[in-house]
Amino acid sequence: MKNGEVVLKGLNRRVFEDMMIKSMRRRLSVLGEWKITLAQSAVSAEPLDENTDLNEAVEICRRIFGIVALSRAALLPKDMDAILENTGKYLYDELSAAHTFKVNAKRSDKSFPYASPKICEILGERLLNEFPDLSVDVHDPDIVVTVEIRDRGAYVHGNQIKGAGGIPVGSSGKAAVLISGGIDSPVAAWMMSKRGLRLCAVHFASPPYTSERAELKVHSLLKKVSEYSGRIDLFVVPFTEIQEQIKDNCPEELFTIIMRRFMMKVSEKIARKNDCGALITGESVGQVASQTMYAIACTDEAASMPVFRPLIGMDKDEVITIARKIDTFDISVLPYEDCCTVFTPKHPRTRPVLKYVLEAESALDCEKLVNDAAEGARYVLIDSMRK
Repeated sequence: MKNGEVVLKGLNRRVFEDMMIKSMRRRLSVLGEWKITLAQSAVSAEPLDENTDLNEAVEICRRIFGIVALSRAALLPKDMDAILENTGKYLYDELSAAHTFKVNAKRSDKSFPYASPKICEILGERLLNEFPDLSVDVHDPDIVVTVEIRDRGAYVHGNQIKGAGGIPVGSSGKAAVLISGGIDSPVAAWMMSKRGLRLCAVHFASPPYTSERAELKVHSLLKKVSEYSGRIDLFVVPFTEIQEQIKDNCPEELFTIIMRRFMMKVSEKIARKNDCGALITGESVGQVASQTMYAIACTDEAASMPVFRPLIGMDKDEVITIARKIDTFDISVLPYEDCCTVFTPKHPRTRPVLKYVLEAESALDCEKLVNDAAEGARYVLIDSMRK
């Protein structure tokens, strides 16, 4: 495994590496016991059971933030005859399917008697004899056969598999994401987790206006995100009373912005109780009436902690591309609506003025409504490792 951006962390680098390895140990534990070692800027994971499902291990590792690339490799003795004898056998399927190849050698252990160019020359000749349909292409080969001479032995592997990148979860602290059943908020959660944030999530439910299926949809979305982020603490907030109070006491055109402000206040209360340092939303400028610059300014005033909006400058197609990549899109488009669609005004105010929003809110007992909603939140543990 190559740990990419982590190598740039200077004196703090080992802290990031330890977090990544801890995540690997936990995630791979579902497949059995592993020996995980860090040496020369690379992490190796070796199963202690020869029957371990390595294909599943690759799928798990490519979703661990901090890993930029990974490969399935054979660990061979540091002996040129062993390398020549076993490389073609180990990579038989890949080499048989390829038309072109090249050999890449990295000799970290300088005591090995062959220099990197000589390893490439000798192994390349052997592979051409074993696979006569192959030809050499050093610029754009179908497969790159890599031999890495390291302290523990010679690692032989084919093409690298792209990892999730980013930095290890937990290395940047913890934040609370406001999660709906839509396309945007799961993508926002994934993007901030990629930047090292451990997640908790806040979902607003408004029975009987929203159904149990709407909440289960959110569970499914977060479970997909947790394949990358690890476990997520979800808090399901009862929001019916707040929405009904707004409907009965506030101007209709301000309903959406006041509702969003209550969401921020309740989420902040839950976030602080759970040691979060920021909130995360899936807002994008101009996407809907509550996401104009003016509306976002009114929403921000309701929270005193930082609010991260990783999608703020993205268009819908860009967000959908990521949603498909992390496998949340098909769940997001299921027809179970969340509380944001309840009591939607016909003509929402797109340029709300904070002064008038605060005047409208003064008709409500905001502190009590926020406290009751936060205290009434129901906890659900979301973890892709749990059935």
